[in-house]
Amino acid sequence: MRLTTYRISRSSKPSTPTTVFDSRDPRVARLDPALLGALRAAAADAAADGVTFVVNSGWRSAAYEDRLRREAVARYGSEAEAARWVATGTTSPHVTGDAVDLGPPDATPWLAAHGAAYGLCPIYANEPWHYELRPQAIAHGCPPMYADPTQDPRMR
Repeated sequence: MRLTTYRISRSSKPSTPTTVFDSRDPRVARLDPALLGALRAAAADAAADGVTFVVNSGWRSAAYEDRLRREAVARYGSEAEAARWVATGTTSPHVTGDAVDLGPPDATPWLAAHGAAYGLCPIYANEPWHYELRPQAIAHGCPPMYADPTQDPRMR
């Protein structure tokens, strides 16, 4: 068995975006394999249309997620408002590798038009960059979005 060590940035500033093909970056390497496969297939097809995906945020440690939440409370002034934008280390799908925040802004219209074919769905109306794998979307389309994470029962 080969163990891989990942260096996690301790900076509170966003890390440099990376590609969905960068298996050395833990934000990508620690994504759920099915999500990563769907992202890579979509990215390859999007590239044929001149659209490039970048991973602004993928997998995150629980400690980092909790720090982001504390920073959001300080920024937005309350837990309630922060919860609209940042989950906790125990509820975030980023911590389990089940969510990815994609950019640049021109990637989102491409994903809105084509993502369901790969099972890639936007989850929150206030976060058009946040995608998760919903395999049933391939046959049935993406489910309706939640207004924000406070409406998502997984966040409770």
